[in-house]
Amino acid sequence: MELKETLAKKILTEAKGYLDVGFTHSLNPYSGCAFSCKYCYVREMPIQRFKEIPWGEWLDIKTNAAENYRMEIKKLREKNKTVNIFMSSATDPYQPIERKAAITRGILEEMINNPPDFLQLQTRSPLITRDIDLLLELKDKCEVLVSMTVETDREDMKQLFAPYAPGIKIRLKALKEIHDAGISTQASISPVLPFTPEFPKVLKGIVNHIWIDTLSIGDGQNGKRSERLGMPKLFAEHGLSDWYRKDIHVAVEKYFQKHFPSEMIRVSKQEAFPN
Repeated sequence: MELKETLAKKILTEAKGYLDVGFTHSLNPYSGCAFSCKYCYVREMPIQRFKEIPWGEWLDIKTNAAENYRMEIKKLREKNKTVNIFMSSATDPYQPIERKAAITRGILEEMINNPPDFLQLQTRSPLITRDIDLLLELKDKCEVLVSMTVETDREDMKQLFAPYAPGIKIRLKALKEIHDAGISTQASISPVLPFTPEFPKVLKGIVNHIWIDTLSIGDGQNGKRSERLGMPKLFAEHGLSDWYRKDIHVAVEKYFQKHFPSEMIRVSKQEAFPN
């Protein structure tokens, strides 16, 4: 893994595309990602396509992220702007190096002094539990939602599609710990991977919301990026093609509605949180 400390020109990016549905800004504390999920649409974005080092083998650490956040949100507040943040859209805010670098923790500390109106923390790492103390402080000042990516309840599917990402069981354990602490939580089934009939049961009592996304809808190009990444072939090679169909979100939504109230469930073709 090539690690490099960088100074970011800006840390808040105006929300566009799929994020322009309630979010005003995205915030990425890092560039690159050590989890290297095979389906990740960022592999097909300019940040990677023009990079000589393969995705998953490089990470830029934005050492001035907290300082930038402080300056940028003050300017937005001077203009009376609403600030609804999605962290993160092109990386995971809890990279393994975060244990030492504490870039995301530094941003959260700054947010306590200069809170946004809404913060969604999107991660697949149980390291987020380290920051429960800050999240509890922050939720008294703004709306906070911790969204844990849980694409499936099957460890074998996780291993096939995201072998370097944290295990499903430890993600669920982290989600429960955060929920039990009194912080609003979401299970992000993003993208939908093959799961067992028991999947809804393992989420009961530990989430306030469920988000359903697919490779066809969620890659930003109606599935074209996923096709270039070889996802149809990978599904087919393992006898999983029925899970790759364009309308899989419809079937998954109907299945989860048998176990959860409809108002708890959203799919990516609809309005995103926050309301």
